[in-house]
Amino acid sequence: MTPPLPRDAVLLVVDVQKGMDVYAAQYNRNNPDLEKNIARLQAAWRKSGRPIIHVQHLSTEPKSPLRPGQPGVDIKEEVRPLAGEPVVQKSVSSAFIGTSLEADLRRRGLTTLVVVGMQTNMCVSTTARMAGNLGFTTYVVSDATATFDNTGPNGKRYASELVHDIALADLNGEFSTVLDTKTVLERAS
Repeated sequence: MTPPLPRDAVLLVVDVQKGMDVYAAQYNRNNPDLEKNIARLQAAWRKSGRPIIHVQHLSTEPKSPLRPGQPGVDIKEEVRPLAGEPVVQKSVSSAFIGTSLEADLRRRGLTTLVVVGMQTNMCVSTTARMAGNLGFTTYVVSDATATFDNTGPNGKRYASELVHDIALADLNGEFSTVLDTKTVLERAS
C-alpha cells in the first residue's frame, strides 16, 4: 500500500490553454488523454477539498497564440478554474519566477505539489525542478502531462513520446516522484 497524499496536497495545473492546440497538429502532441486525466484529478481534488492552483502562460512573443488578447491564452474548458481557484499568470517557463506562487504556498503552509499540464519538457519540468529545489515535495503525473515533437541542434526531429519519456526520466527521483493518474487518485482517496 502506497502512502496517501497529504490532505493539503496542491494540484498545480500548468498551461493547459487553447493556444496549445495550434501546436498540437503541427508538432504531434503525445498523450491525447491529457485533458481527461487532469479533469479526473480535478474532480477528486474538489471532492476532497484539496487546493487547486492553475497556471496560465502569458507569452511576450508577438506571434504566440498564448499572447494576452488572443483566444489561445484562455485555459481550456475541460480543465477550467472554478470560482475561488487561483490562477497564477507567468511569462517564463517556471511558475515560480515573477509570480507570488512560492510566497502564497509558504503563507498557506502548503508543502506538497502534484504537477500536471503542458509541456512535459518545458514549463512542467522547469516548475517541478524549481519546486524540488525549493524544498517542496513534488510529484509529476506522467499521463496528465504532454509535449510535442522537438528538433535538436543538429536538425534531427525527436518524437513527442520520446521527449516526454526522457523529460519524466530526468525529473523522477531527482526533483520529483513521477506517478500515473491511477496511482495519484488511489493515494488521494
